Amino acid sequence: MRCVIARFPFDLTKSGVLTSMKGVKPEAITGESVIIGRRHYPVKQVGEVITRQDRRDFTSGEVTRAMARLGFTCRSAHEAVPVPPSHASHASHAPTPLETASALLGGPGPLGL
Repeated sequence: MRCVIARFPFDLTKSGVLTSMKGVKPEAITGESVIIGRRHYPVKQVGEVITRQDRRDFTSGEVTRAMARLGFTCRSAHEAVPVPPSHASHASHAPTPLETASALLGGPGPLGL
């Protein structure tokens, strides 16, 4: 699929994006995101990898439109990433790494530390 990102034309394919993002560790998501494989990536990170341009040179909207046209699921900054169901009803619930870190840092957490 031909698309324009930061005024430059790119011929992108779904398989090409999957290959480009293979082995790339997702950064923290603070805005729009795209699901590639089983991972959620910030749109700007994906744009930087697939275009090899500085992320300041393009908008997240340009990359979001391209990814959506290729069939990837895109999420706006306002949509929450789904969280697996909690097993808090089980007595043997082990805290997640996030819950443990939150408790150690003195944040509100279910551990009560």
